[in-house]
Amino acid sequence: MKLDVLAFGVHPDDVELSCAGALLVEKKNGKHTGIIDLTEGELGTRGTSETRRVEAAEAARILGVDLRSNLQMADGFFLNDETHQRRVISAIRSHQPDIILCNAPFDRHPDHGRSSNLVCDAAFLSGLMKISTEMNGKPQAAWRPKYVFRYIQDRMLQPDFVIDITDVFDQKIEAIKAYKTQFHTGDMEGPSTYISTPDFLDSVVYRHKWFGKMIGVKYAEGFISDKMIGFRNFDSFIKENT
Repeated sequence: MKLDVLAFGVHPDDVELSCAGALLVEKKNGKHTGIIDLTEGELGTRGTSETRRVEAAEAARILGVDLRSNLQMADGFFLNDETHQRRVISAIRSHQPDIILCNAPFDRHPDHGRSSNLVCDAAFLSGLMKISTEMNGKPQAAWRPKYVFRYIQDRMLQPDFVIDITDVFDQKIEAIKAYKTQFHTGDMEGPSTYISTPDFLDSVVYRHKWFGKMIGVKYAEGFISDKMIGFRNFDSFIKENT
């Protein structure tokens, strides 16, 4: 399936926490959106691979994405090497996204930065014709997305641009709370973790409020771009009623 925007996350819930609002905005604009998780988050203290699969499916339903799949790489131990790059390249060529969203360039969890570099490298290599890949026994055409944007996660990084997600923020929070084994829902059982406290979800809300404040809206998501962002004219970025 051809997608307009494809978000990669190394763990199920990375996308929901960091760029689900952008996916919801684009979906409202009639775009085809999708999520690919690299791992099943099997090393997480809370929950299991099975519960994470159920939670990811429910979150995908809430977000209305056209696709959610999992590359089943090893949580904590995947590498940015040829074997893993080829798996990501094949996924990119299968869905031919114009825009890719991926993990933060560095973060509290070492998987996040490694995933970011893996996806960025694979996105470039996917455009090289002499790298051959197959899907269902058929050769795939080379494809390079127009843009790869890295979303912001636990560490407070300076965004290159932000997207207004005010109108879809409640839906984003609903998608996050689909991960009942991971985040505070009022009836949790099991060991406490960094992300299972009420304070963690509060910090997510505060971060989006801060990004929103940057552009005079209630909530926004921030993104980092290695490529210069251009505009055709001043009107294309002047907000109405300013």
